[in-house]
Amino acid sequence: MTTALPTSPFALARYRADEGVRLGLVAGDRIRPLDDQQLGAPGLNDFLAAPDWDRLARLAEAGTTADPAADSAADPAADSENPWIPISEVALVEPVEPRQVLQAGANYRSHVVQLVMGGLKARAGDDSSPEEIRAEAERIMDIRAASGRPFVFIGLPQCVVGDDRPLVLPASSEVHDWELELAAVIGREAFKVGADEALDHVAGYTIVNDITTRDLVFPGDVGDIGADWFRSKNSPGFLPTGPFLVPAPFVDPTDLGVRLELNGEVMQDATTAELIFDVASIVATASQTLPLLPGDLVLTGSPAGNGQHWKRFLRDGDVMTGTIEGLGTQTVRCVAETAGGSAASSADTGRSAS
Repeated sequence: MTTALPTSPFALARYRADEGVRLGLVAGDRIRPLDDQQLGAPGLNDFLAAPDWDRLARLAEAGTTADPAADSAADPAADSENPWIPISEVALVEPVEPRQVLQAGANYRSHVVQLVMGGLKARAGDDSSPEEIRAEAERIMDIRAASGRPFVFIGLPQCVVGDDRPLVLPASSEVHDWELELAAVIGREAFKVGADEALDHVAGYTIVNDITTRDLVFPGDVGDIGADWFRSKNSPGFLPTGPFLVPAPFVDPTDLGVRLELNGEVMQDATTAELIFDVASIVATASQTLPLLPGDLVLTGSPAGNGQHWKRFLRDGDVMTGTIEGLGTQTVRCVAETAGGSAASSADTGRSAS
C-alpha cells in the first residue's frame, strides 16, 4: 500500500489558506474549497450530522474532468473564487474537529495473543509447549470475543493535529511509541445505540496514530491504582490525524490493510479483519456511557508491531508513514523537544500532500 491519496471517488480535507483553515473537497489529485452554501450546512460537524454525499458527488464529478469548460458546466460554483487546485500545492491539516475522542485498546487478535502468551509462558514454566501456550491464548481470545466487551477510554481532542505539524517528542522520556489505528468519524449523534445500528451513526473514516509514552502507562509512584492514560497519551500533538476524511459509503471497515513504516522499514502490517471487536461494537459500547457527537473520533485499536515489540522507540528525525487501505497515507516527522518545550530542530512545520 503506497498510495498517498484516498481511492474513493471523493473525500474531505482541511487545509491552510491565507484566511486560516478551510474545508476542502478532494477528487483525484485536486482539491477545491467548500463554503457553507456549497456544503449545505453551517460547518463540517453540522454537515456530518446529516451528510448529503450526493451533493458533494456532483461537485466531485466536475473535479475529475480534465476540461475547465466542462468543470464550469457541471459545477457553476467552480469559478475563479473556488478553483480546483493540485492537492500537492496545499498544506493539509487534521480533517476533523472532534469534541470527544474515544479509544479502544487491546483490540487486535494477533497483538493480544502475543501479550497473553507472554503472561502464560511466565506462569506455565517449562511444562507447556509453545503450541499449548498459543492454543490457550487463542482460547482466551475466543472467550473474550464471544462474551466480553471492548475496552474504551478517553483521549483529548486538543491532541488531534494534522501531519503538517511535526511530532515533538517530550524530553522527559525516551520511550515514545507509535500505534497506527483506523478511526471512525461520528455523524448523527449516537447515544445508547445497539451494534446493529451503530454504523448508521458513522459518517466516515480517517487515520490516527495514537502516540504513547510507555514509561508513563504504569507509573511506579501510584501503586496498583491502574494505568495512567492521561499522562501517557495526551502530550501536545499525540494524535496525528488524517489527512483525509473518507465517506463511510466508500469504506468497508471489516478488512482494511493497516501498515506503518518507520524510516521506510515496515513495523506494523495487519488488517482490520483481526479486530476482536468491530467498529460497530466499539461505537455501540462507547455510546452506552455518553452521547457521541458529530465529528467525534472513535479509535479502534492498533495491531502488533509497535515500538515496545521491536524495542525501538521514536527519536529525533524519525519519519513515520502510516497507510490504511483506501484512506490515503499520513506522514509524521519527529523532532526532539528543547528545554523550553519547542521543537529542537528547524523542521518545516508546513507540508503539502504527496
